Amino acid sequence: MNTSAPTGSVSIYAEASPNPESMKFVLNTQLVSDGVSVDYPDAEAAANSPLAQELFKFDYVSRVFIAQNFVTVTKSSDLTWTHLIPELRTFLKSYVESGGPIFLVDPAQEQRAAQQAASANHSEEDQATAQKIIDLLDNYVRPAVEQDGGNITFKSYNEGVVTVNLQGSCSGCPSATVTLKSGIENLLKRMVPEVREVVAEGVTAGF
Repeated sequence: MNTSAPTGSVSIYAEASPNPESMKFVLNTQLVSDGVSVDYPDAEAAANSPLAQELFKFDYVSRVFIAQNFVTVTKSSDLTWTHLIPELRTFLKSYVESGGPIFLVDPAQEQRAAQQAASANHSEEDQATAQKIIDLLDNYVRPAVEQDGGNITFKSYNEGVVTVNLQGSCSGCPSATVTLKSGIENLLKRMVPEVREVVAEGVTAGF
């Protein structure tokens, strides 16, 4: 995976998300490997992404989420998106067209290692259940969540309880609780009888 964006003409449009504080900027170029996304809750966490570090230099940017062909920016100020979108779109277009580095190290490597570690201490039966859950999240849940400018990742499975991470716009979305319980939890319970509950980890108080 090339950790720098390809040069050339780049088109970008802004798309609202269910979280009023997050805006999704969709590009006509690939930023990261298929199925990989990275969530940076603050500038300190963004050490591996020069692009995210540059975005955090805007004093109103509080969170950056990078996926295959879009960047979700979450703001912390009372400024309206009407004033912020043109500035962010201009910056992203210039940065990507100039071939600025997106990542220093391909984040796919880290995510594969984390997923292996998450299942390492489980019994074979629990590992099989966890894999079913991961497949369902990847095939049915993640595409819909990405449409809203966010992501969901599997964290762990233990005695019927599935723990997931909600990222990007989903981390503080007012409707996230409803989505988690009425949508994701019901799907997993129906498809994987061993599942009793789905909980989210590492999200903001708005969740």
